[in-house]
Amino acid sequence: MKKNLTILVCLMLVTSAFSVSAAEGKIAWYAPMVHPYFDAVKKGVEAFEKETGVEVLKQIGQEWTQDNQNQNIEALAAKGYTAFSVYPVDPSATNGLYEELTERGIYAVNFGTSTLQPTTASFAVATDVKAAAMVAAEKLIELMGGKGNILNVLEVVEDANTILRKEGIEEVVAKYPDVKIIQEVAGIKTVEEGTEKIQNAISAKLNEIDGVICTGYVITVAATTILSELHDSGTKNIHFVGIDDDPLVLDAIRDGKIDATIAQNPYGHGYISCSLLNHLLNGWKPKEGAYFVNAGIAVVTKDNVDTFSDDILNVTKEIVDSLEENYLTK
Repeated sequence: MKKNLTILVCLMLVTSAFSVSAAEGKIAWYAPMVHPYFDAVKKGVEAFEKETGVEVLKQIGQEWTQDNQNQNIEALAAKGYTAFSVYPVDPSATNGLYEELTERGIYAVNFGTSTLQPTTASFAVATDVKAAAMVAAEKLIELMGGKGNILNVLEVVEDANTILRKEGIEEVVAKYPDVKIIQEVAGIKTVEEGTEKIQNAISAKLNEIDGVICTGYVITVAATTILSELHDSGTKNIHFVGIDDDPLVLDAIRDGKIDATIAQNPYGHGYISCSLLNHLLNGWKPKEGAYFVNAGIAVVTKDNVDTFSDDILNVTKEIVDSLEENYLTK
């Protein structure tokens, strides 16, 4: 009996030591600025907290600058946070921050986009944005019947994702001799800016534009409003493919006022990145060659506008369930 009690006490001590070790790791989620995309990612982080019981500090920066990101994350590291889910402001400069964190035994996982490789970030959880833009372009050209002029609307051209989306669209258009990009509109940070620039471009070339493609959240919302008004007025039907799943956009698809949007998986960007960090804090390591986690997309049309969100949630669950098999090792 005494021997069994001793064994039980030892097992309790081992379990307690493991729990303390795991609890010492603290996760923080960091977004550079307020943006609808980050709101959606945050929901995934909150779901991770609820389902796992692991607390995650959530912080949003004050400026879209590397200095601001560095200051905020370094302050959190000084407070004992040892694992960070981060949207990198600058794909190159953020690597310097990560290198400092790594030297201190702190983990970093990119969400939404990747830092330039090589990087000391353990993973990047994101949409394959170039591939998604190419899917959007192919869908738009299909809707246009394989010919016509496209207005290409981009958000912030300094953002790494915007550059990749621009490249993807141009590569697809280059395959179709009867399709061309008649104009590019870019440098947009707000719905208001997007509304003004898109409205001006469409008004100037209304009779020449056959399709509009938007690969950013705020510009998709702006274009949806403009094209819905055109649809209601009966002025001209311009085909449109946007990105993300703002309720305004989904309602316009249901009503047949716009054609389609590409739904990303921001929920998964938050949930999966935090799940990976939690594994790393508990002794798992990245598998060799396992870095980019493609969180998936869905092409949303009138046919699946009410069911696509279930598909996205299922994708997230499948990825989380496969992390230890596909991305991690003990």
